[in-house]
Amino acid sequence: MAEVRARAPGKIILSGEHAVVHGSTAVAAAINLFTHVSFRLDPPVPPGNGDGSVGLELKDLGLAFSWSPSRLKEGLGDAVTVPSTPVSCSPERIKLIAALVEEQDIPEAKIWLSSGISAFIHLYTSIHGYKAGKVVISSDLPLGSGLGSSASFCVALAASFLALSDAITIDKSQGGWLRLCENELQLVNRWAFEGEKIIHGKPSGIDNTVSAFGNMIQFRLGELIHIESSAPLRMLITNTKVGRNTKALVAGVSERASRHPDAMAAVFTAVNSISKELSTTIQSPALDDISVTAREEKIEELMEMNQGLLQCMGVSHASIETVLRVTMKYKLTSKLTGAGGGGCVLTLLPTLLSSAITDKVVAELESSGFQCLKVEVGGEGLQICFS
Repeated sequence: MAEVRARAPGKIILSGEHAVVHGSTAVAAAINLFTHVSFRLDPPVPPGNGDGSVGLELKDLGLAFSWSPSRLKEGLGDAVTVPSTPVSCSPERIKLIAALVEEQDIPEAKIWLSSGISAFIHLYTSIHGYKAGKVVISSDLPLGSGLGSSASFCVALAASFLALSDAITIDKSQGGWLRLCENELQLVNRWAFEGEKIIHGKPSGIDNTVSAFGNMIQFRLGELIHIESSAPLRMLITNTKVGRNTKALVAGVSERASRHPDAMAAVFTAVNSISKELSTTIQSPALDDISVTAREEKIEELMEMNQGLLQCMGVSHASIETVLRVTMKYKLTSKLTGAGGGGCVLTLLPTLLSSAITDKVVAELESSGFQCLKVEVGGEGLQICFS
């Protein structure tokens, strides 16, 4: 019985959210919070003993779903699997998959899971057809908070499915977590993007690219440049737990830009300059405490300016302002990350900051009902492991 595990990181936007839609540069980075997938293919069932099942267990939510291979075939038709060529899910196929998902007993409060389960069915059946198997998923990432949880889900799924196909070749005798080569990561990333399209409709592809490749990327108008941090960056992520409507926030920025075209064009140009300078600063050498501190102070200033411009765009929120006030009291710099209107806030934790101060900040933020996560920024991307 073959089994593989995959882990793919979430992401943060360090600079450029919203402005990127209007042609500005943005910078995104992987964080060391992962979605974990384990996948096994079951041996063929002897004749007369049924045909097994395709199972999906969402460990954190205490939910499990399964379909018999014959039901999947009945619902979707004959399987044509070409793992080396990512396949888009057509509108017709999405409807057929939706019918299979609706047969499952998804609690009303968790109905938002339907699109993720649909992505799972598309990726599984496109790569493995109707072979029986079991997938178990858990995640370190808070869901729906702008940290790329759906992209890391799709990347980890695609990687685990491809690892047990003939599309990628891995030396399974090596122990521990393994990185894929560039071409194989590209293949995983393209499959993951097909899953993201089912979940989000028209995703940018940024989240799944950061999750697959790790480190950091600078992007503008579809052009991606991989960048590497010269020294570790530590951040505190504060999840305000305030839900937001990303589409409405994006539309609000566009409406403000149409009402004040010159002023907002200047805002977007400023964000573009901040992102470019941030990218250069992140890659600049940091050889001793003095240069590390100077680098971090520059990053803090750029974050502070970016946050001010996000406030100009109208995407801050009372919960975000609360986080800013608390962290400012301890001379720390914060900015929202992602869509805004709630969601998550980043706070840079300088290298020389004492753990006692960090603990005080966390305690004060958590007393306001927020969730705090300490992360390392710009680390490893997708990895797989055979057991």
